[in-house]
Amino acid sequence: MSESTNFYEQAPDAPEIAASFPDLHPPFNKTAALTEANRCLYCFDAPCTAACPTHIDVPRFIKKIASENLEGSARTILDANILGASCARACPVDVLCEGACVMHRYNAQPIAIARLQRFAMDALHESGAPLPFSPGTDTGKSVALIGGGPASLACAAELRRRGIGADIFDARPLPGGLNTYGIAEYKLPLAESLREIDMLSQLGVHFHFNVTVDAKKLAELEASHDAVFLGLGLGAIHKLGIAGEELTGVTNALDYIADYKSGKITSAPERVAIIGAGNTAIDAANAAARLGASEVHMVYRRGPEQMSAFAYEYEHAKQEGVKFLWHTKPVGIGGTDKVEVLHLVKLESSSDGSLVPKSGEDFQLPVDLVILAIGQATHSEFLLENKARLERGRVLIDRATGQTSNPKYFAGGDCTNGGREVVDAVADGKRAGIGIAAWLEGQHANA
Repeated sequence: MSESTNFYEQAPDAPEIAASFPDLHPPFNKTAALTEANRCLYCFDAPCTAACPTHIDVPRFIKKIASENLEGSARTILDANILGASCARACPVDVLCEGACVMHRYNAQPIAIARLQRFAMDALHESGAPLPFSPGTDTGKSVALIGGGPASLACAAELRRRGIGADIFDARPLPGGLNTYGIAEYKLPLAESLREIDMLSQLGVHFHFNVTVDAKKLAELEASHDAVFLGLGLGAIHKLGIAGEELTGVTNALDYIADYKSGKITSAPERVAIIGAGNTAIDAANAAARLGASEVHMVYRRGPEQMSAFAYEYEHAKQEGVKFLWHTKPVGIGGTDKVEVLHLVKLESSSDGSLVPKSGEDFQLPVDLVILAIGQATHSEFLLENKARLERGRVLIDRATGQTSNPKYFAGGDCTNGGREVVDAVADGKRAGIGIAAWLEGQHANA
């Protein structure tokens, strides 16, 4: 268990990784931030605020930057989104706040909301000032939160601000979930994720690491806490189910990203293939390119118009030198002791719309590493049997409160929505924290 605020010191010192993964969007200096802040129109009923899942008051925090009240700006951000620093780096702002900016109507560049948000949050961190909130008066109530990712962190913050104890249990040695282990380093460095959690832990959140919560452990936590929050995330990345998948040199995108962020791997082999075309797949492909691979191919069974990755991520990957093999399916992996070749076949649409192999269109791609990124399985079923309603492995919740069919259980994040953005998980956790507090208050009033 850890009650201290020393997570940032546990970030690995890996200068070669830092050199390979400089900021995708370098931070503003003071002059640039003030210039950009003064471009904002400070809209009433601002569409950027409506587009943010956590509803940060964007005009308010930007106006405070313009008046050089950086502490007030950071407080405005944190009041809505306790993980405002990581979201400033990792959010797909092109399709959220900046995508909704009214500047688009005037054929002008949208306000650089994310970089301004980062400017305010970085200034707070660098000042050494404490988190601008305090725990609420102790209620004597406590909540067990399963998983240490953004949903649980946001939920815990809301609970502590209301005087409710928050115990986070995570199977890994560090908190943060995908923020720490699964987001590309050039977007959100591991150290920055941990620095943010150091600040959040000033609220008195208790962390319990290297704890795997099985059905027995869950029953113990339910008995010893007044409510349970499920921030389980998703399970393992799907397998292809083809020959050769057990060979050395086959891994998955999340493990690959976690390994280079931790400094476990510092270089890539010459030839890398990524199977899949989502945002995580592109993060892995870009990482392989930056770690020294001379050939990086992404293999996807459909075309670019069907890929789940955002358009700007696709453009970024092309700039990194990643090549795309569209309408292509892996059918086998070859090699003696390790991966040597990927067996592929071109696909076409049949009369009923399904994809079928094109006759005579099979070929081989020499590879040294195959990275799977074809979606993650759910892993709620074994844990929640007879505990809460599920649908296709996802935990069903009341979207307004995060409460499940079992009134003592609340949930949020990827285990409820199948995998969206960090900011969506934060919004889920925030709603659930408020919902839990209201439910506990109602229980006390009815006692």
